[in-house]
Amino acid sequence: MNTVNEQNAGTLKISDEVIAVCAANATLKTKGVAELAGDITNALSKTILRKELLSKGAKVSQSDSGVNIDIFVIVEYQINIPAVAWEIQEHVKKEVESMTGLSVEAVNIHVQGVRLPEKEAPTND
Repeated sequence: MNTVNEQNAGTLKISDEVIAVCAANATLKTKGVAELAGDITNALSKTILRKELLSKGAKVSQSDSGVNIDIFVIVEYQINIPAVAWEIQEHVKKEVESMTGLSVEAVNIHVQGVRLPEKEAPTND
């Protein structure tokens, strides 16, 4: 007589905020990214609470088929934007899949601006 011992350990749900933080960190490590662009939620958090959200610039939506991530960035001046966007997509997909084990369906990059170099102040010698 064979006895099968089944254990149902339950389900594991990783929050959108955790995935967004992983995506934001991977984005900031990409050469050519000046910073992540925030929305009104980030602005309110920074103004009222005096602290910046860790997931600034990243929005996540999960479905049964996988994860969709939207990244909002400001890039450096004189950088090849399509190349940087491609690098961000690869880094974010790799980071999120390795950290969470979830399948990433899409990483959408939204370039919100370009950071211009600061002008040097004229010296009066």
